[in-house]
Amino acid sequence: MEYSVKSGNPEKQRTACIVLGVFEPRKLTSTAEHLDSIADGFISNILRRGDLEGKLGQVLLLHNVPNGLSDRVLLVGCGKERELGDAQYHKIISTAIKTLNETGSMEAVCFLSELNVKGRDTLWKVKHAVEASEEALYSFDQLKTKSDTERRPLRKLIFNVPTRRELTEGEEGIKQGEAVARGVSLAKNLANLPGNICTPTYLADQATELAEEHDNVSVHILDEFEIKEMGMGAFIAVSQGSEQPGMLITLEYKGADDDSKPIVLVGKGITFDTGGISLKPGAAMDEMKFDMGGAASVFGTMQAVIEMELPLNLVMVIAAAENMPSSRATRPGDIVTSLSGQSIEILNTDAEGRLVLCDALTYVSKFDPDVVIDVATLTGAVIVALGHKASGLMSNHNPLAHDLLNAGDQAADKAWRLPIWDEYQEQLDSNFADMSNLGGPAAGSITAACFLSRFARKYQWAHLDIAGTAWKKGKDKGGTGKPVPLLTQYIINRSIVN
Repeated sequence: MEYSVKSGNPEKQRTACIVLGVFEPRKLTSTAEHLDSIADGFISNILRRGDLEGKLGQVLLLHNVPNGLSDRVLLVGCGKERELGDAQYHKIISTAIKTLNETGSMEAVCFLSELNVKGRDTLWKVKHAVEASEEALYSFDQLKTKSDTERRPLRKLIFNVPTRRELTEGEEGIKQGEAVARGVSLAKNLANLPGNICTPTYLADQATELAEEHDNVSVHILDEFEIKEMGMGAFIAVSQGSEQPGMLITLEYKGADDDSKPIVLVGKGITFDTGGISLKPGAAMDEMKFDMGGAASVFGTMQAVIEMELPLNLVMVIAAAENMPSSRATRPGDIVTSLSGQSIEILNTDAEGRLVLCDALTYVSKFDPDVVIDVATLTGAVIVALGHKASGLMSNHNPLAHDLLNAGDQAADKAWRLPIWDEYQEQLDSNFADMSNLGGPAAGSITAACFLSRFARKYQWAHLDIAGTAWKKGKDKGGTGKPVPLLTQYIINRSIVN
């Protein structure tokens, strides 16, 4: 889709459709009021008859509105004006885009970007309108013989801003919004692919392609033999049960001088998780293709940062493996030695994400990182704690946690911080090794993060548990692309500070 911004009056827009807002109860926005006065009360007369109340998500398509140049006018219900926040704005934009696409508009001028969203400026509103638009139009049908979206007429969308002074903000909003949206789409595509296609080797190939497209991006891939030779016993304990070889995939983006310490993103890339010998129940096991959602989101974030050409250094490390039961698979009770030299008793082979991540977290210290953020669909316990609305955040550095929480709020991709106090560490005690990989049923997401914290003592570190936010179930089943918006906003903020 082609996006642009302009500043103008609604009656002067020569386009297939203009999009205006109506608040509840039947209250026109200022722009809609202006057009209504030009049209001699045409819109307000229709509303008076009860055709549209203005409730959130309602739509009404008008034809032949007098004294205007557009073919049609789409009215979108915005709910109660005083309640207009981030979530409501997202729904308003999504509803408008879906309606435009379904009703045959090739292009439209959207005045919803002028709505007064609490605490949000023009850049934010345009950026999030682009992201919401792309989300509304996204579909994954590349493996179907017949596309569900053969008819997609909407090709061009123009966002109107109140004054010409705000055009620069609007243009930056489009640039950021398109980059984030493409990153989200990449993350969704990778997550939605089945495990027989999206293997560790496939992820390595995607990283190689991304590096080949950009001069300032380099790739380095460690195969399973090299991983074993390095002493990553925890990683190998997960990958050894599968015919698919595990891989440690590194992408480096150089947007700043070599002496500028990089931000390092580490993604859990379990391309399919059966649970290993600690086999999962069969119901909904197909969703375990989403267990590489952390890797997918890190890929998407890297894509967005490269596209925006942000002036900093970024390293992406993906711990990619498949967790399968076989005669070679790790047994409950086995003890392995991690890259850090610490021994781990594996009480449950379905607690595998922390095993590949702990060796990756030790490995990334070689980059002398400014901060390290790992992203993982790590625990079902975080869903019990936070549901599907927010990712769990744990960190050994308060300022980093604060910055990530703020970025999540800005990006409408929220996280909530959980503690990793020393009192929780004792749940990982083992009679036979330095630690176990399981902390018991209590505080499961916290003890998983406590486990990872033991391998992240050399740098400032944060952990995002996205088991509740990385994908949706039911009729809308599929990857969400989260937390690409949060991560990209954090990196955008860091690039401004730098």
